[in-house]
Amino acid sequence: MDRFEAMSMLLAVVDNGSFSAASRMIRVPVATLSRKVSELEALLGAQLLIRTTRKLTLTDAGTTYVTNARRILEQLEETEREAAGEFVEPKGELALTAPLFFGRLHVLPIVAEFLALFPDIRIRLRLADHNVDLVGHGVDMAVRIGELPDSDMVATRIGSMRTVVCASPKLIEVHGAPQKPDDLLCFPCVAMEAPQPSPGWSFGPAAIVVPVKPRLSVSTAEAALQAAIEGIGATRLLSYQVAEAVEKGHLVTLLEAFEPKPTPVHLLHAARGHMPQKMRRFLDFAAPRLRQMLEKIVLYTPGSSS
Repeated sequence: MDRFEAMSMLLAVVDNGSFSAASRMIRVPVATLSRKVSELEALLGAQLLIRTTRKLTLTDAGTTYVTNARRILEQLEETEREAAGEFVEPKGELALTAPLFFGRLHVLPIVAEFLALFPDIRIRLRLADHNVDLVGHGVDMAVRIGELPDSDMVATRIGSMRTVVCASPKLIEVHGAPQKPDDLLCFPCVAMEAPQPSPGWSFGPAAIVVPVKPRLSVSTAEAALQAAIEGIGATRLLSYQVAEAVEKGHLVTLLEAFEPKPTPVHLLHAARGHMPQKMRRFLDFAAPRLRQMLEKIVLYTPGSSS
């Protein structure tokens, strides 16, 4: 039995929460995953997982083994990278992740420039609006928008962005411009559906919540943006998402005096003793470009109706 392969499969099962989810992620049949984990348990003479129809739970032995296995595999990966020269020369595969809208608008152009300069580097860019587990999914670096939880990750702050309410000029012409957050209770609104139900939109440093009842709820920021441009209602998005529409006059910002504190943006990577050259070069290349872009958006204050 390939013990390292079995360790990797066990971690995939644990990180994804089930054999079926791990199977989809690493593209290995469920039967193979189950067999490899069972063989590993037999080799160790200890049960690592408690399997039920609803969930998987690690035993005490499993918890200890998974922690040590993760450390061993990380050390093995680092050793292989060093042997392949990734700590000496910028080469190999670099896995990145970023929010969907932000990644398409701002990360992808930087990736294109970077690839043109470093022909020996390949990039795997995963765009998703949920936070991807960097270690569990083999991702080297992430763009994260929002406050960061305490972790062992290394974070490089690249700026911040406003959260703005905006609406089309024609909607404001019909309904008038809201002068205070409570005015949104009687104003047509477009909201984004969140994974967890939200009580409303928050305003000001104290995060006072206004229980907005939207005329339209959508699942993506791009849909909310387009609906606002069409005049369906006011929407609440991050400043980078509306900057172009505001600049072209399709939208105007509202209630600027009541905006919450800006949201931080970071480049995040796992803590390592030595950073591979591909990661160091990308961090040095991308951070100042993203910082400059965010500064332009934050400093840009369009004409407001507030």
